[in-house]
Amino acid sequence: MNQIWDPVRYASEAAFVATLGAPLLDALAPQPGERILDLGCGDGTLTARLQASGCTVVGVDSSAEQVAAARARGLEAHVVDAQALRYESEFDGVFSNAALHWMPRQDLVLAGVHRALRPGGRFVGELGARGNIAHIVEALEAELAALGIATLGLSPWTFPGTDEFSALLQHSGFEVISIAAFERPTPFTRDLADWLTLMAQTHLNAAPASARPALLDAVTRRLRPVLYRDGQWLLDYVRLRFSAVKRA
Repeated sequence: MNQIWDPVRYASEAAFVATLGAPLLDALAPQPGERILDLGCGDGTLTARLQASGCTVVGVDSSAEQVAAARARGLEAHVVDAQALRYESEFDGVFSNAALHWMPRQDLVLAGVHRALRPGGRFVGELGARGNIAHIVEALEAELAALGIATLGLSPWTFPGTDEFSALLQHSGFEVISIAAFERPTPFTRDLADWLTLMAQTHLNAAPASARPALLDAVTRRLRPVLYRDGQWLLDYVRLRFSAVKRA
């Protein structure tokens, strides 16, 4: 995946990701003394909150830059491909916020999470659901196509439906406690180009560097009538939130 994460920029422009994911901590209900895996920990914002609850937390992320930022907070964090977890019955809970949709082999991720959990261990998370940022993806693909650039297989995101993800959890050895998809239009107070250059690098990098400023302008113009309301952008997020336990 051709995606580079700048922790300083992410903390400045995408702090809403951790804020909106914070309710997941209550769903996980970490207890003092438990061992928790934060899957896709990013810069460790929510990892730190987990640790403050008295549990021992290990954060993993594919971005070396984000892991370094998490370590700078004093957290244990490692550069790991979540599609190739090597933990064995080590954790009481696994937590994941806004990370699973960046992992195309979600079957491998869930298999690794299942191995990592002790029997009865909890898996709580949120990811983009089917239909997430649909307008944004459509605009990106349309403007790239206008440049003669093929978009098949270009997206770095996998946004499953509830039935699909529920079946995947069950097939991986989990009992699904709850699962639901919901629309969450999300205010973005900066210019849309900032979100695009932060989150949609794979699409933008498919175009020659000289064409990217015009591409950003074209995507922004296409989306303004749809996603710009009352002086700010409203991202068309659809989220999937779930809670599951490892079957004994």
